[in-house]
Amino acid sequence: MLQALDDAAVGEWYRAAVAVLSEARSRIDDLNVFPVPDGDTGTNLLLTAQAAVAALDREGPRTTESAWSVLARGAVLGARGNSGTILAQLLRGLADHLAGQPPADGPDFAAALQKAADTAYTAVADPEEGTFLTVARAGAESAVACVDEGRADLADVVRAAADGARTALEATPSQLAVLRDAGVVDAGGAGLCLVLDALVTTVTGVEPARPPLARREHGAKHGHQHGGEHRPHQPPAGPGSEVQYLLADTDESAVARLHERLAALGDSLVVVGVDTPSGREWNVHVHVADVGAAIEAGIEAGRPHRISVTPLAPVLPAAPIHGTRAIVAVATSDGLAELFAGEGVRVVSGGPDDVTEDRILDEIIAATAYEVVVLPNDAELTPVASRAAARGRDVGRDVGVVPTRSPVQGLAAIAVADPSRRFGDDVIAMAEAAAATRWAEITVAEQEALTSAGRCQPGDALGSAEGDVVVLGDDLGAVACELLDRLLSAGGEMATLVVGPDEALGDTVCRHLATVHPTIEVIRYRGGPSGIPLQVGVE
Repeated sequence: MLQALDDAAVGEWYRAAVAVLSEARSRIDDLNVFPVPDGDTGTNLLLTAQAAVAALDREGPRTTESAWSVLARGAVLGARGNSGTILAQLLRGLADHLAGQPPADGPDFAAALQKAADTAYTAVADPEEGTFLTVARAGAESAVACVDEGRADLADVVRAAADGARTALEATPSQLAVLRDAGVVDAGGAGLCLVLDALVTTVTGVEPARPPLARREHGAKHGHQHGGEHRPHQPPAGPGSEVQYLLADTDESAVARLHERLAALGDSLVVVGVDTPSGREWNVHVHVADVGAAIEAGIEAGRPHRISVTPLAPVLPAAPIHGTRAIVAVATSDGLAELFAGEGVRVVSGGPDDVTEDRILDEIIAATAYEVVVLPNDAELTPVASRAAARGRDVGRDVGVVPTRSPVQGLAAIAVADPSRRFGDDVIAMAEAAAATRWAEITVAEQEALTSAGRCQPGDALGSAEGDVVVLGDDLGAVACELLDRLLSAGGEMATLVVGPDEALGDTVCRHLATVHPTIEVIRYRGGPSGIPLQVGVE
C-alpha cells in the first residue's frame, strides 16, 4: 500500500484511469444527456486521459520535469469535448500544487484536490450543479474531511475522495432536471468517479466494489433506451456545433477578452491554460451556432490551431410519408430548373462540378416522400446519384435511379411517370422511356481538336449524338439541321427541343422539321444552358 504519490505512482494512476475509461466508454457515452445528448462523454474522457499518458510516454524518459506537469500538459493539449476539458483542468489543478514537491501524502493530496476542484469551477463560464464539477467538489471535500477527522493516510484519503464523489454522483439527478427526466446520473461525473476509483486501486492494490454504471429506468419520465435505434439524439434548441482549438501566442488579458466574447456567442464554455516549452497555451471549448465567429474570436486573441468543429448531434431527418412519391432531377441551367419544377419535380441545380452526393441526398430527404426517383440527366452524375440513393435508403426511403444521360431523357422519363403504378414498375417504365430517347446536342468548339467527324476549329459548331461528334461545320443552324436529319433517318415520331439563349436557332430547326419531316411531332422548350445552344431528344 502506497504512503505517498511519487512520479511512478502518478503515471500508474493515469494508466489505470485509461484502462477503466476504455472499458466503460460505451456505458458513459450512453449516459450522456447533458449539456447536449451527443453520446460522446465517455469517448472524450478516454481520449483526454490517453493524451496525458501519451505525453508521459513521449517526454518522461528524456526530462526531469515532474510527471504531474507532463501529464497535465498532455491532458490539456489533448483534451476533447466539454467533460474532457474539465477533467484536464482538474488534473492541471493538481499539478499546480503537487508538481516539484515531495511525493504527495494524504493531507497534501486532499488539499491539492480541493484547490483543483475550486479552480475547475472558475474555468467553466456557467457552472451547473449536478455535473462533473459537483462530483469533483464533493470528492475533494470528503478527502479534506477525512484528514480533519484524523484519518490522514493516503489510502484513507483517496478512498474518502472516491466514496464522496460516488455519493454525489448518485444525487446528480436530483440537481439537474434533464438527468432526472432521462433517469440517469451525470456522464462526466460518472467518468470522474472511475478515475478516482483507479487512484484507489493504484494506492491500495484493491479495486473498489461498485455497482456497474447503467441506465436507471425507475423514476424516469421518458427514459432513453439502450438500443442504438434511438441514437444519435436530436440536440435541444440552441448552439449547434462544438468548436474546440488550442490557442497560442497570446496573454492572460487577451484570453479574458476571448472568454467574454465566447460567453456571449454560446455556452458550455471551458478555457484551460497550461505552460508548454514554447510558452503558455490554452485549450478553448465552446458550443455555438456561429462557428465562424468563434474561430474569428480566437484569431483576434492569438493563434488558434488544431481547430475542430463537430455537430453537437446529428439531426435525424423527418420520417418519410408512406404512400407518397417524388422525383428529383438535376438541372444545369435556371431555365431547365424552371422547366422541371413546372412538371412537379424537385430540382438540384448545377453541372457535374457543382452537384454533390450530399446535395442530391438533401433533396431526397426534403421531399419527405417514401418513394423517390432520381434523374441525374448526365452520365457523369449517375454514380453520384446512386451513392446518394443508397444513403437515402439508409434513412428509410425507397429510392430508384433512372440513369438519364441528358435532360431530354429526363423529360421523357417524367412524361411516363405514373404514381398509381407500383414503384418498381414505375421506375422500369421511366427507364425504358429514357433509354428509348435518342439524345443529341449542339455545342461550339473552344479550341482546335480532332473529333470523330474530323478536325474542328475554335468557333465551329459540333453536333453530337449519344456523346459522339457526328457533324461539324461553321454554321450553327446547318449543323443542327443535319444532326436532326441523321437522328430521324433511323425513325422517330416525336422530337423534343431544348433551346438555349439563341431563339433564332430554335426557329431555324423548327422550320426545317416542318419542311423536311412534316410528320414529326415537335415539342419545343426554352431555357437551355448557355453553353449548349440546342439539346434534342427523338422518340
